[in-house]
Amino acid sequence: MVRRTAPGSTLTRAALREAVYGCCPSLSRSEARKILDATFDEISEALLRGESVKLRSFGTFNVRAKRERIGRNPKTGVEATITSRRVLTFKASPVLVAHVNGDAVIPEED
Repeated sequence: MVRRTAPGSTLTRAALREAVYGCCPSLSRSEARKILDATFDEISEALLRGESVKLRSFGTFNVRAKRERIGRNPKTGVEATITSRRVLTFKASPVLVAHVNGDAVIPEED
């Protein structure tokens, strides 16, 4: 199912839920919501556990630990300590990159 919208619009959770409902006519709207919510919950929990999440032909999500460091306010030039934290990173798959650029889709190996 391909969603047709204006350029620059945002894909929302509700729109994803409608897409799941639309492509599986045997599902009710509440079942589609449960499936989508369970999917997002599983992805979130895996990231919280420090696992990477790879979605074939889409990309990989990872959690990275960043150490504490000294930063500088670009406006005032005042130094400040940036605390250590965990950040979420995403690396798009070659298939997604090719699709976004309108190139031929490169088959991805398992």
